[in-house]
Amino acid sequence: MVAEHVESERDPGAALAAIRILGADVLAPAVLGGAAFHPLDAEAVALSFTALPPSRVEPLPPPAGPEEPWLMAWRDWGTVTLLTVLTSGDTARMTAPRPSSPPAGAPAVEDGTGWAAWSVRMGRLCALALPGLESPVHDAARAAPLALARGATRAVLRRDYPTAARIVRWLAWLRADGVELPLDPVPLVEHIGLMAGGDRLALDMAIARRLVVV
Repeated sequence: MVAEHVESERDPGAALAAIRILGADVLAPAVLGGAAFHPLDAEAVALSFTALPPSRVEPLPPPAGPEEPWLMAWRDWGTVTLLTVLTSGDTARMTAPRPSSPPAGAPAVEDGTGWAAWSVRMGRLCALALPGLESPVHDAARAAPLALARGATRAVLRRDYPTAARIVRWLAWLRADGVELPLDPVPLVEHIGLMAGGDRLALDMAIARRLVVV
């Protein structure tokens, strides 16, 4: 349980920060596996937003503004939105408005320009690649599967497995969403899982595997 992890942690503040960093992925077992989401877990997620409140100022998307606040705003929106779904709307204390700006650069990726940087940026938003979420980020992924496939392949060839894992999650989500893809993400998922390690990457691959069999 999320709540048990917070209570057992020597530094509860660090545990709450980890919840914020993981974002909607904290809720992935309940969303993808049907695991029960305990009210105390919802309380722990809500507490993370109380202890580390999101900015009230809507960040500009890159390149008009810095990338990190914009990414964090999207991740916060995803966490609040999925928690609202899982708790039937009982998250009145949590607020994280959806950023109004879509992912910058998306319109150009399929014509051969900008796909590399754009796919990396989308990979950093991979916590949104879960069922139950809909936004301009998801629309951008649906509109540019070739750019995501190129980005994942490029990252694998460069042995940048963390980036590859994040981008492949979007390909797995697109497959689960019924979008026709230029490549099969399953071999990529298995290859990355075999060639790389680390807790964060293992989480991304576990989610991707679950998505490709949904």
